Amino acid sequence: MYADSQNDITRQVVRVAQLLLAYGADSELVEEISQRLGLALGLGSVELSISSNSLVLTSLVHGRCITTTRRIREHGINMTIVCELQRICLLTEKGLYGLSEVRKRVNRIEPRSYPKRFLVPMIGLSCASFCHLFGGDITAILLTFIASSVGMLVRLFIAKHHVNLLVNFAITAFITVAIAQLGYHIDITATPKLPMAASVLMLVPGFPMINAISDMVKGHLNVGIARWGHATLLTMASVVGITMAMQLGGLL
Repeated sequence: MYADSQNDITRQVVRVAQLLLAYGADSELVEEISQRLGLALGLGSVELSISSNSLVLTSLVHGRCITTTRRIREHGINMTIVCELQRICLLTEKGLYGLSEVRKRVNRIEPRSYPKRFLVPMIGLSCASFCHLFGGDITAILLTFIASSVGMLVRLFIAKHHVNLLVNFAITAFITVAIAQLGYHIDITATPKLPMAASVLMLVPGFPMINAISDMVKGHLNVGIARWGHATLLTMASVVGITMAMQLGGLL
């Protein structure tokens, strides 16, 4: 293999690893896909070192090593992109894709999200369903739906302006709870606590916590601890927003 070919393949493999990490794949999957893709494209071996915000990849072909480093910038969880990168790897292993086709497919990948008009009511419906499961009456369920829907709108609006995620969670939690606690101030429901509990469940960072535990169990302690710390900070930001709303409403 020519040096230029090894360079090109290494750049493409590290780009795939970078995208996998940026969109929420766990470290074990990133290592597996990177190694399989590199071998399928003709590399002798692929070694990957992952940290909380960067990765280092080394490719080896006939005793010649190339090492490259990339910075990781999180773009939010998007399993569609992770699945598409896995699909590209599988088709490359089957011999259907070469380097040029892999490059073309990866460059075409763009994150897609659900339209706001569908996402907001579905989030409201999911939180309202939790309120129902907790034993809330119909008014509490309706209040939960309104509070969580408005909160999701606020969250999307703030995210659109690229505000720090911790600030986003704190403001969203504040507004959501401020609306949900109306059940205490207006005698409209017999279960006023439940809307306050159910409406903020959309802010629970479940996926980051699952990834953090998965990384730590599989031996990627540094990345797992970093992800756990980030998820904990998001939870604390939500708690700050909830506490401020309850103090403002005289519930604390």
